Amino acid sequence: MVEMDEIRRRVVSALPGADVSIRDMVGDGDHLEMVVVSPAFEGRTTLERHRMVYAPLKDVLGGALHALALRTLTPQEK
Repeated sequence: MVEMDEIRRRVVSALPGADVSIRDMVGDGDHLEMVVVSPAFEGRTTLERHRMVYAPLKDVLGGALHALALRTLTPQEK
């Protein structure tokens, strides 16, 4: 299991200034819901945005982090 603070730290490191909210969906620590708000998403497709979030988590996705429901928004879309 990866701590939610570690996940948040990784995403914010990759997307400086991002607002990251994480919720444990079932209480097991490896099925999470995340909302990421970042100006870096401006002009990007949903797929590009998701790839930007997945990149710093690639070593834990599918392993310690089994499932991730993801919403990516610009500050204007919030």
